[in-house]
Amino acid sequence: MSIRDWPVAERPREKLLERGAASLSDAELLAIFLRTGVAGRSAVDLSRHLLNQFGSLRALLDASLVTFSGELGLGPAKYAQLQAVMEMARRHMAESIKRDSALESPLQVRNYLKALLRHEPHEVFGCLFLDNKHRVLTFEILFYGSINTAQVYPRQVVKRALANNAASLILCHNHPSGVTDASQSDRELTHRLKEALALVDVAVLDHLIIGDGDPLSMAECGMM
Repeated sequence: MSIRDWPVAERPREKLLERGAASLSDAELLAIFLRTGVAGRSAVDLSRHLLNQFGSLRALLDASLVTFSGELGLGPAKYAQLQAVMEMARRHMAESIKRDSALESPLQVRNYLKALLRHEPHEVFGCLFLDNKHRVLTFEILFYGSINTAQVYPRQVVKRALANNAASLILCHNHPSGVTDASQSDRELTHRLKEALALVDVAVLDHLIIGDGDPLSMAECGMM
């Protein structure tokens, strides 16, 4: 049955307009993006099939062009559209956190950093540079590593903090495994960076570890 034959209240687009995007399932959201189905499958049926094939919405969003285009109903054009949508979402979050103090909107900051780093297949280390009112100046990825470690050089972190005229910063790195536990080396690195940055009067407010679920805040866990 075509979606056009469904009751109006059950059609994904109409449901979104009436109840908001949060009321839709993953399959319904994907169906709105796909717009049309394929022979014998409505857009919602196709979306459910794709989610089953990939295992989750996140896995579909993180798929490479080759993997994505190998599925029925998808291709380079859809892949480009999806990547554009995801990038617009990241930029929207970036603009949102620049309006207020990072300390007044910690959830937005964490969601933004997770959107940037969670999909990375290797460990990366970055800094969110802040002014003297804790407003975001910019975010930079400074080091790229292997699947389970990234070599971080305090001198380079200090250099970029000075270049951005930062008064404080938030450190962050991802764990590709998805596990956000802070290792002993994570703690030691944080203390080394705090000491190095203190010499140039730049405060380290937190170190966030990005994985599955909520990012771990080393400051909140008393590890700073």
